Amino acid sequence: MALVVQKYGGTSVADVDRIRNVAKRVIERRKAGDDLVVVLSARAGDTDHLLELAHQMSPQPDPRELDVLLATGEQVTIALFSMAVKDLGFEAVSMTGYQAGIITDHHHGHARISWIETLPVKEKLKEGKIVVVAGFQGYDDEGNITTLGRGGSDTTAVALAASLKADACEIYTDVEGVYTTDPNVYSKARKLRKISYEEMLEMASMGAKVLHIRSVEFGMKYNVPIWVRSSFTDDPGTLVTAEDPDMEKVVVSGVTYSKNEARVTVTDVPDLPGMAFKIFEPIAHAGINVDMIIQGSSGVPGRANISFTVPKADYEQTLALAEKATKEIGAGPVHGTPHIAKISVIGVGMRSHTGVASLMFDCLAKENINIHMISTSEIKISCVIDEKYTELAVRVLHDAFELHKDPNGGIRIAEET
Repeated sequence: MALVVQKYGGTSVADVDRIRNVAKRVIERRKAGDDLVVVLSARAGDTDHLLELAHQMSPQPDPRELDVLLATGEQVTIALFSMAVKDLGFEAVSMTGYQAGIITDHHHGHARISWIETLPVKEKLKEGKIVVVAGFQGYDDEGNITTLGRGGSDTTAVALAASLKADACEIYTDVEGVYTTDPNVYSKARKLRKISYEEMLEMASMGAKVLHIRSVEFGMKYNVPIWVRSSFTDDPGTLVTAEDPDMEKVVVSGVTYSKNEARVTVTDVPDLPGMAFKIFEPIAHAGINVDMIIQGSSGVPGRANISFTVPKADYEQTLALAEKATKEIGAGPVHGTPHIAKISVIGVGMRSHTGVASLMFDCLAKENINIHMISTSEIKISCVIDEKYTELAVRVLHDAFELHKDPNGGIRIAEET
């Protein structure tokens, strides 16, 4: 008998029929002898509807009250699901984040789980019940309802699996696993049998929407095996797990992209200590996340240009803050564009292989795709390009690294000596 935490996303429980189908799937697993904790998202569209209601009531809804409102979406799902399970002759109990002991910090709308008091869930499991927990929510030490942000149900599931020392965490969604790239962009995308936590973290941070990034962080920290599976098929899916020697043999595991970024350039910055701080401090104070940063010569001795990327939604505000900062430090004009994309190739095999960057740059050059910015990590190379070339870049890089051919996930390049 194993203890398994399962999470079902909004499309999996979008209506009454789908909720019943998920209930039948869970019961089959219970019949096989496993103890089950089931984490559910709000039904597809419910959270957006609640947000719309909130903004009809107030142009800037109070964060605390907004969390109280949004948390009801998951509560609807867990109640309906538990009814379905009971009608099929099995015992189930629904639990809100509060009832399940999920304690978070105070940040409404994007709270982080601090710890989980597992006793309430364990007691229900001992009673032989299927425990059904509302994802996406918890409570702070003052008793306020909090929410974890979009994708937070993934984090709820993995955090519960870690706290309960579950044998596995299964994330059920509307795709059959993790792919070498977005199948909607390239039909040759192939499902991976397994992928390392580090690769999945990079993919999540670079735009892949299969798993929420914080859920992967929990999985890696507590070594929780995470299966990504479809709730509509019996496909075994993709295992997200610790790195093993076989993974290092594959140089590149996937190609990801993000169109949700914008580039800002501050020109003619005095090349003196403290100038970068004066540009980025007000941006950080505004809560804007800066990603890639490149500083280069402006062509004038003692002056430099600084380019960086920010979320597209923060582009206009960032321009205004940067322009204000340039007046204070005596820098030149600020310019930028929201029409960019970030393309990344990811693979743990990059640690022990050479030639990845040169192949990537050569492929883009042959298609006359100009690279505006480059950043690297041990297992990732990212390039900023014009947004209009996104799909083309994904396809040519996928082909170049032969991600559709290798059954283990990528082309092998000569090892470093």
